Amino acid sequence: MSEFFTQSWPWWFSGLIISSIMFLLLFFGQSFGFSSNLRTICAAAGAGKTVGFFNFNWKSQIWNIVFLTGAIIGGFISGTVLKNDDPVEISEATKQDLAALGFSEPKGMQPEELFSLESAFGLKSFILLALGGLMVGFGSRYAGGCTSGHAISGLSDLQWPSLIAVIGFFAGGLLMTHLLFPIIF
Repeated sequence: MSEFFTQSWPWWFSGLIISSIMFLLLFFGQSFGFSSNLRTICAAAGAGKTVGFFNFNWKSQIWNIVFLTGAIIGGFISGTVLKNDDPVEISEATKQDLAALGFSEPKGMQPEELFSLESAFGLKSFILLALGGLMVGFGSRYAGGCTSGHAISGLSDLQWPSLIAVIGFFAGGLLMTHLLFPIIF
């Protein structure tokens, strides 16, 4: 039974689950997005008493907090109980691109030079994490939602602003991958 859960599943299975959840959310008049959870948590903690942005009925978003909690628990279970130590399968071209930037071939899910505890505490890594966190936080607030909210929920609702946001997310990702990433590393 554990082999069933630890093996790679086909790509279409995720699409089936996501589309089923989106159908249910649309049916019940809800929208999906993770970045709204921070606002909900702040409102539940009482921030609405001092800042108007957090003054709303946070109890109407309790389902999203439950979803966030489930994602955290699910990530923990998949990273510990269902952990698969086989290296991720990536193309030879990607391996060559990583080697040209000084990264070794991943022995797990990601290159150790980027995603180990030792690398996270270096000055360069700390600055990159801090700037990246600020940019993601500002971007999700400025765009009115995060990538999952716009790309999954907004596009399902055929919202024009979500299409513009998703195009911006992809353009930013391409810019980072092909221009900034090689400069930084």
